[in-house]
Amino acid sequence: MRTSLVFAIASSLGLLATQSALAAESADSNSMSRGAYIARTADCTACHTTDESKPFAGGLAMPTPMGDIYSTNITPDKSTGIGNYSLEDFTRVLREGVDKGGDHLYPAMPYTAYTKMSDSDIKALYDYFMNEVKPVNAPNRESDIPWPLSMRWPLMAWNWMFLDKGVYQADEQKSDAWNRGAYLVQGATHCSTCHTPRGLAMQEKSTDETEKGFLSGADLGGWHAFNITNDKAAGLGSWSDEDIVQYLKTGSVKGKAQAAGPMGEAVEHSFRFMSDSDLHAIATYLRSVPAVDDGKTMETSRFTQGEPVAVDMVVRGQDPEKAMDSSPGAELFMGNCATCHAADGSGSPDGYYPSLYHNSVVGTTHLDNLTRVILEGVHRENNHGELFMPAFGESLTDEQVATLVNFLTSTFGNPEATTTAEAVGKLRSKD
Repeated sequence: MRTSLVFAIASSLGLLATQSALAAESADSNSMSRGAYIARTADCTACHTTDESKPFAGGLAMPTPMGDIYSTNITPDKSTGIGNYSLEDFTRVLREGVDKGGDHLYPAMPYTAYTKMSDSDIKALYDYFMNEVKPVNAPNRESDIPWPLSMRWPLMAWNWMFLDKGVYQADEQKSDAWNRGAYLVQGATHCSTCHTPRGLAMQEKSTDETEKGFLSGADLGGWHAFNITNDKAAGLGSWSDEDIVQYLKTGSVKGKAQAAGPMGEAVEHSFRFMSDSDLHAIATYLRSVPAVDDGKTMETSRFTQGEPVAVDMVVRGQDPEKAMDSSPGAELFMGNCATCHAADGSGSPDGYYPSLYHNSVVGTTHLDNLTRVILEGVHRENNHGELFMPAFGESLTDEQVATLVNFLTSTFGNPEATTTAEAVGKLRSKD
């Protein structure tokens, strides 16, 4: 027993040393301090920056069934931010979800994942916020949740039931790369926050690869976070490690998927800044997550649905008004999509404008993402430049968007997937 304990401690110290070395290597290669790199891995920007001229000043509205809550100011401002926080105060926020004043945070702040971060990473992150981030005087906004639902004491019970406190412990039977990937996925990058189904109390139903359903996909905030387990049809089982790394780095894998919404933000603000070794470690770990299917018998995955169809031939020679009556989906496609995605849905040869067949968002039965992309467009940066798709929410009605979505899925994707104008309207209201 004593020998096993010594071995476990040595393994843990070895993992922490590896994590520190990798973080330091990444910081050097990207001209970032170690703390800045950890802030990138934790994607603090996504929730705490609403104005790029005032980074980390908070104010982002996050919808809940009870009302909106707002991200807080985490700049070192002493009156409205965290300037008076000690390292111990800061650590308590990340490990327990409790602020300096003793108030419990809503678990929209992913402290349930950050609790697994090492002491050295938390200290580096603290040093970054205290010494490199500019203080911004921006008062925090109270939530829109009405009293008595706004009382925080029930969160103590929630934490007692669902918060699994404790630093990540290395699995001595696994490789350094696997452990590094597990540490990132379960901790700083908090992938399960979006990709793991939640229970009635909004708790994640599973927290690591040993529990059924981990990373099997979930709906959150009007978007669907896809299954990223190793299932070949429903998950990433058909992807190579390089596909996973490329997707995290650029947000795009030709003939498979493109990132938009919260995942697009994660690529833009977090994953594209991470080192290749960390991204490969994440891929290594994801490969080990047990496959979870979607309960359906699928001969092909959402990435391989559809084929090219010459839509222009459907409406060629027709009067536009008559075409809208006889082939409304085709006419909407030709008028709004074909210029970039080509008349046969093949996109551009270089993949900048993606193909609409063999496309995750068109080949799935979860249509929220496709609908929101049409409504809101896409604006995402990666290390190679900027990607842009215009929003059509102002020019198309709910009925027209539903018609277009149904045409895209029936023509280029999964014909079993359909939506309605009512469903489009509900998603439009989340903008």
